[in-house]
Amino acid sequence: MNPIKLIFITAILACALVMRPTIAISEEEEVEEEKEQVAITEDESEFQPFELIRGASRFLLSKKKTHKTLKCNKNPRICRAKGSPGPYCCKKKCVDLMTDRLNCGVCGHKCKYSEECCRGKCVNLKLDKRHCGRCNHRCSKGDVCVYGLCNYA
Repeated sequence: MNPIKLIFITAILACALVMRPTIAISEEEEVEEEKEQVAITEDESEFQPFELIRGASRFLLSKKKTHKTLKCNKNPRICRAKGSPGPYCCKKKCVDLMTDRLNCGVCGHKCKYSEECCRGKCVNLKLDKRHCGRCNHRCSKGDVCVYGLCNYA
């Protein structure tokens, strides 16, 4: 017999011997868990709406509580509440028109890819000397904004 085949067969047998006890243990644990589940359900006098399915957790079987989220189109005052993303309502969402790239200055006005919304206007942070690198960062008098840095060269 070829030595490579002999080594391969030996490796397969070794794996089979190692895996057999772990498979038996896991099967015994599953049987014990099922017995515990049956004992628990027999002891409980409450009605359980879902039967336990093998492999599914109780979290997957539980009903999710659905909460209705408030929309600002019906109640615009929720946008002024503490913790709200912004005081204005655009397309059923609370937004800040001064900083939001998708609603810059007015609802629905989108800034280009290379622009950011600063004070309600779309500006290029790499070139604008009043907003160099970030909003409201002015370059000194005589300096030029290049690549978002004042007086780069």
